[in-house]
Amino acid sequence: MAQLLISPQEYETLLKALKERIRSAQLQALRSVNSELISLYADIGRMIVEKQQGDTWGKSVVGSLAEDLRKEFPATNGFSAANLWRMKNFYEVYGGDAKLAQLVREIGWSHNITILEKCKSEQEREFYIRSCRKFGWSRNVLVHQIENQVFQRTMTSQTNFRAALDPAASVHAQLAVKDEYTFAFLDLEDAHSERELERALTERVGAFLQEMGNMFAFVGSQYKIHVGERDFFIDLLLYHRQLRALIALELKIGEFEPDYIGKMQFYLSVLDDTVRLPEEQPSIGIILCKSKDRLIVEYALKDATLPIGVSSYSVTPNIPSRLQGQLPSPEQIAFLLAGID
Repeated sequence: MAQLLISPQEYETLLKALKERIRSAQLQALRSVNSELISLYADIGRMIVEKQQGDTWGKSVVGSLAEDLRKEFPATNGFSAANLWRMKNFYEVYGGDAKLAQLVREIGWSHNITILEKCKSEQEREFYIRSCRKFGWSRNVLVHQIENQVFQRTMTSQTNFRAALDPAASVHAQLAVKDEYTFAFLDLEDAHSERELERALTERVGAFLQEMGNMFAFVGSQYKIHVGERDFFIDLLLYHRQLRALIALELKIGEFEPDYIGKMQFYLSVLDDTVRLPEEQPSIGIILCKSKDRLIVEYALKDATLPIGVSSYSVTPNIPSRLQGQLPSPEQIAFLLAGID
């Protein structure tokens, strides 16, 4: 090896910087290739739409196009008749939407088709497109999120964040808390104790954090805070990396009760005074109940001054169909979607 003219520490710093630059360039190149591929598929879809005549034109001509394109480009995948029809559908859905037409170029084709085929509304599609771009979801993770109705469960969450946090933080906090969580990965009977639920969640902490969201980190269970001459214990303490905030999680195996809000406010006040670091945002509370009356939750949160969300949970994969009918107004959804950058 040639003699180094710089110190080992300087060399390691330089090597690290070069590696990061190369990886950045490689990632940018992949993004450029993907963007061009999506543009190509959209153009193919547009050309099929523009040339199609009546209801009888499609099957025979598209089938012939697929066969001839595969003969001309044998090393290129993606020109099957089924995929050409997907390109047509892709263009029909996104071609006239300037905002989504740009966003779809930032995620993979398989992700786009999954969203296109599984999501019904423009707002739902935008939610999953933005989430894939921001969190780097694999296709399998995307399918899991759609099947678990993460869009509906996020948009219907009950919190007081808009009143208790500054506008920028409130949007991200709202998107971080779901209305209902499904812990189908737990080996629990439908009837269980709070301690059993807590123990099961901490034993499967990886799956638990995945269900909570991509930005959560585990801090501890039965987290002790000392006030006066007494010790108090928070069921679970998490940390949200994007919000840079502690998340106090209280587990309740029954129906939500209004007095849970006062106890959570006490925990948050102590966390902010004794645990939170100066550069961190205000601590946030999540009260996780087996069930809740939405009107009671609304009144209980009305006068709460610290940021709290109230969610329900289940240990079975069945998601209530009622969520679809509880979505907020299009303007409120658009406001929240703008926070997924």
